[in-house]
Amino acid sequence: MSESAQSPASAAVPAHFQSFLAFDFGLKRTGVASGNRLLRTATPQPTIKAEGDARFAQVGARIKEWQPDALVIGVPYHPDGAAHENTRRAQKFARQLRGRFNLQVFEVDERYSTTEALASGARDADAASACIILEQFLRSLP
Repeated sequence: MSESAQSPASAAVPAHFQSFLAFDFGLKRTGVASGNRLLRTATPQPTIKAEGDARFAQVGARIKEWQPDALVIGVPYHPDGAAHENTRRAQKFARQLRGRFNLQVFEVDERYSTTEALASGARDADAASACIILEQFLRSLP
């Protein structure tokens, strides 16, 4: 696992970081969830159905609305932990978020989050997957 894909527990998350927005990155749709450290739960938000700069405009509007202390991005891997094209795309998205919004971004291994979201019968699998990613992250915090 690369250094940038550290588990949330190994990446120092400052104690004053309480609120988070999480993203399940996809080429056409990006799931969104909000949550906080106190309750350790996530709430699905409307999925962003946009690409390129249009996606970042919508992300910026969510950040302005929710004022999170940091962002959480799901990064997919093959079952054996190997990276693939979508791994690199999600990591690039994380770097772009850091650069555009000047917020700390935590990466979470999101293997099977979409499968889990679909299995739970979620109406919006992207938002449900973002919730799974964020709750996994929040559970890892001290």
